[in-house]
Amino acid sequence: MTDAFIVDGNGAQIPARGFGTFQLRDDVCRTAVRAAIEAGYRHIDTAAMYGNESEVGDGVRDGGVAREDLFITTKVWTDDIAEEDLLVSAKASLQRLDLKQVDLLLIHWPNRNIPLESSMRGLCRARKEGLARYIGVSNFPVALLERAVRLAAGHGEKLTANQCEYHPRLDQSKVIAACRAYQMAFTSYSPLGRGDLVRHETIDGIARRLGRKPSQIILRWHLQQGVVAIPRSSTPAHIAENFALEGFELAASDMSAISALRARDGRLIMPSFAPEWDV
Repeated sequence: MTDAFIVDGNGAQIPARGFGTFQLRDDVCRTAVRAAIEAGYRHIDTAAMYGNESEVGDGVRDGGVAREDLFITTKVWTDDIAEEDLLVSAKASLQRLDLKQVDLLLIHWPNRNIPLESSMRGLCRARKEGLARYIGVSNFPVALLERAVRLAAGHGEKLTANQCEYHPRLDQSKVIAACRAYQMAFTSYSPLGRGDLVRHETIDGIARRLGRKPSQIILRWHLQQGVVAIPRSSTPAHIAENFALEGFELAASDMSAISALRARDGRLIMPSFAPEWDV
């Protein structure tokens, strides 16, 4: 598949089909991660805030795939992104995951009360100290992303990815364009929205015509834009379905029809501490 990997300006090969683990806990999480690896996923995404890094680590080991063949992402929570706190958090994540290094370490959310300069010093130190192969951010709009890129460059480092909410209801063209300008990968979380999209007549119609599941149509829409998608599921059958995106392609007209579903009120994730989003 031409969409097997997204290669960023650092040369990082990020599997375009990733498995998200938000809200997966205990044995459900262990089983889901193992099922994801058995289905073919090689990119597993977690975060300190998810409270499941230990279970994700268990699932990774149970999956039976060599560590070097996996791409593991975790994130430092917004309260912990001051320089020294970030390093403490990253080390704690590694201990819970039982890993010597993650492939990608992200700042989960920016924090208006913590100077970005401090956060980026800590993030760059994390890579220099070998805690992560690559570093990046999450939920950074264009202006903050530009600042983060400049600050990282000042420490001799490059950012690899920006992970943000993205699905057909939400236009993220400005952030995606900025990521491409900086040779960064864009990763979409909540790629299927919150369930209503798989029942939308436009997507359902395309799915019926192509003999595919609606979720597969939406995820194929992501991949054909050259972005990484990290859907989550606790059901092994759905996990396998979400990975099975080979053997078909969306026509340009299908891509346009799905993109036309975007709405001004399409954003789903809006915590009180969120940054000022791009309009």
